[in-house]
Amino acid sequence: MGVSEDLTSAGISVRDQYLGAAQVRALLECLPKRQARGEFAAARVGAAATLRQDVGVRGDLTCWLAEPLFPAERELLLGFEQLRMQLNRDLTLGLFELDLHYAWYPPGAGYARHVDQPHGTADRRLSLILYLNENWQAGAGGELEIFDAHGGCRQIEPLAGRLVCFLSAGREHAVRPAYRDRFSITGWFRARA
Repeated sequence: MGVSEDLTSAGISVRDQYLGAAQVRALLECLPKRQARGEFAAARVGAAATLRQDVGVRGDLTCWLAEPLFPAERELLLGFEQLRMQLNRDLTLGLFELDLHYAWYPPGAGYARHVDQPHGTADRRLSLILYLNENWQAGAGGELEIFDAHGGCRQIEPLAGRLVCFLSAGREHAVRPAYRDRFSITGWFRARA
């Protein structure tokens, strides 16, 4: 089964080794370069006029994937474009564009339970997280928790190369505090507003 089939059957897809070790390493090497350019900032919550920093809700640092891009980032975007076209063919989701950012959770940081569609919007159709954590050990925290409508919770470890996709509408999820630096590339495929 592939991502499309997973989304059809469960609304969630977890694909291990979506990226190989060399691709993960190349993306990790982009992080200090972007940090040196001053591109990481404390993440904020809310929308428009209510946008604010609240480390009690969200403690990560983010850096949007924007020009100038590094070669590893361009390669990743090409792969995600192929995924977008495949999902549109298979599921007719109307995915049009992709917003992506690096998410860096320092030790102790997490993200409280939330949904990826801000109140009153519906353009974020598919959420995705690509993990960049080499040699992640059980017990290091940082798991993605995805909640279902029946009160259940699925925990997903942030293993290097693992891609998690889920339909954004109403899907509550959280990031458990990590006990070491936790890195991912996170974002949304959007439909036209």
